[in-house]
Amino acid sequence: MGKRTASAETLKPDPRYNSVLASKFINCLMWQGKKATAQRIFYDALDQIKKKIPDLSPIEVFTQAVEHVKPTVEVRSKRVGGATYQVPMQVNRTRQQSLAIRWIIGAARNKAGRPMFQRLADELMAAYRREGEAMTKRENTIKMADANKAFSHFAW
Repeated sequence: MGKRTASAETLKPDPRYNSVLASKFINCLMWQGKKATAQRIFYDALDQIKKKIPDLSPIEVFTQAVEHVKPTVEVRSKRVGGATYQVPMQVNRTRQQSLAIRWIIGAARNKAGRPMFQRLADELMAAYRREGEAMTKRENTIKMADANKAFSHFAW
């Protein structure tokens, strides 16, 4: 692990499900320091999931969704000589997680017209089923890495 952020060290598991991943997610969801709001959205989303998929614990669906969205590779720009290459790189665990979280939240924010918690619930369930916008984003990232395999010898 390179630089550790404070949040990685001091992050407390969330109060309801006792999951560190959940509090990380809530922190990324939080906007202008409004944690209570972020928590409400997150828990409402999970309650929504519970209604739709009664036989699974919602935190399980959430964890799986994040797992499914995690990318294994991504491209980083690397300059060699005068040209910039998109070099495929392995993604480390922490970054995988934060990318997955960022994409899910981003995807939910992009859908308009319904309360955030419903959009979030939908996106999480979609990711759990391996579909949805965050999933597409992952496919594209991996496709790009594949397309640029030729440059992987520049990886450093």
